[in-house]
Amino acid sequence: MRCRDAKIWLNVQRDGDHELPTSTIAADLQQHLHQCNVCGEFARRQSSVEEGPFHIPTVPVQASISTDQIMHAVKQQQCITQQLEELRQQQRLRIERIRTIGAMGVAISIFTLSSVPLIFLAMLILQTEVVMNMLPLLNGVVEVFFILMQYLQNGLTMLTHDNWLLSGVAFAMVVMMGMWLRLMRPPQEA
Repeated sequence: MRCRDAKIWLNVQRDGDHELPTSTIAADLQQHLHQCNVCGEFARRQSSVEEGPFHIPTVPVQASISTDQIMHAVKQQQCITQQLEELRQQQRLRIERIRTIGAMGVAISIFTLSSVPLIFLAMLILQTEVVMNMLPLLNGVVEVFFILMQYLQNGLTMLTHDNWLLSGVAFAMVVMMGMWLRLMRPPQEA
């Protein structure tokens, strides 16, 4: 037997045909392996690879799932769904509270700010002396307010003079409003 034939028969034996077709071929192969050191070494390396560290043992896999496991998974899914619904309900309640409190806060602020001039007018009519004593105190506040208004006017003039700057500010406002609307929307279901 030649070395090439011996390697072919060794590969055939390794691939699953553990028994050679005839006993004469098996005897010739064994005789060749004893005589040829190269083929004998090939056969030893081949057997060491099959049984060595690269050999991966087959692990039996359990393919069946019990009814208890399925029912447990269904109960877990129901529990998670219930918890998500409770969280959504809590978020809805919080949003409703924030809307109510926000609306009341805006109404009180508008009422307060709109009533300040009326209160000042009533004090001017009823308590003229008190108002006259308060005017020197308000003089500094009026001057500061006047200076702030001049700065605001200069800033607005600069903004409206340069269209690029005005466009940038408008774009920034639109982006901030979009982000705010995105944050305030209710969460979507996954």
